Amino acid sequence: FYRRLCSRMDKPKANTATAHKLARMVYFMLTRGEAFVDQGQQRYEELQRERSIAALKRRATALGFQINPIGAAA
Repeated sequence: FYRRLCSRMDKPKANTATAHKLARMVYFMLTRGEAFVDQGQQRYEELQRERSIAALKRRATALGFQINPIGAAA
């Protein structure tokens, strides 16, 4: 998360955003009494891929193009 933010903004802002995300996680764990369940790096990468594909589709539609997946791997 932090590394991805650093590519888009300067490090102090990325630090603040990461700290805010962690603070929200701790707050919800304390208020709900639930333990944190790490979804793992693979799940994170899957979500990033889905978001990236959705962004590409929106961008292509805005430019007047249509995207067709190549195969089952896409």
